[in-house]
Amino acid sequence: MAPLHRHETILQGIRALPMPSNIKALYLFETDKELKQHPSYVAAKAGDVGSALGLVSDLALATIYGATARFTNDAIFVAPHAKEATGDNAIPQVLAEVCALVYGATTDTDIVQSTRVYHTGADPMERLISRPQFEGAVKLGGRYVLVDDVTSLGGTLAELAHYIQANGGLVQDVFVLVNAGRQKALVPNRMVLKKLAARYANDISDIFSVAIGALTCNEAQYLVGFRSADEIRNRVVKARQEVHLRLRSKGISSDRAAQT
Repeated sequence: MAPLHRHETILQGIRALPMPSNIKALYLFETDKELKQHPSYVAAKAGDVGSALGLVSDLALATIYGATARFTNDAIFVAPHAKEATGDNAIPQVLAEVCALVYGATTDTDIVQSTRVYHTGADPMERLISRPQFEGAVKLGGRYVLVDDVTSLGGTLAELAHYIQANGGLVQDVFVLVNAGRQKALVPNRMVLKKLAARYANDISDIFSVAIGALTCNEAQYLVGFRSADEIRNRVVKARQEVHLRLRSKGISSDRAAQT
């Protein structure tokens, strides 16, 4: 289904709209240890809905009920999920559906992740150069809550937030099971953004197709550690090679990854 409203930046493929500055993610854990130790984790990660429901019920249900004052019944819970659910991580979508059920809200099923980025096992630079893309109808003025099982660099949530806002929706909140980023904030410190802008000007946008102001906190902290744009470009070249080798070791070609 085509989006109800299309913003110019979507056509250009640039992430330009930042996560709203007032959002602070609700999360349960700071590492994925508890998640991976759950007996249903492997099956849930492989797409089994029943296993995902058991995991969410065991780990998150108490927190979900405890946050009834935070989420309103006009919220639309949306999780990154692929067009074809078979074999795809079932945890985010099940978490969204459980939240919607408890809060008397709704779950979005129109917005889908149209590309596979294979972020599992990827380092920060590999994640930055492998941006997920989304497609599907966005409700004009809809108040969306972004849901995922694990966030680390925050790029997937940032891309989803950009897509929703660029197509006329509002990003109201974020709920994840695990916030594994070094920095727990989603929105960068203004001083870090000023430093990046002064040091790199348009280089960040040119290299990653991400505006400096639309970086997540952890993306910005990572990039500010480089001394020059050339150093970043050299690391990008190496990261592309590493992505190719990592995918090949899993029997996935880079061409296939770019197309799915």
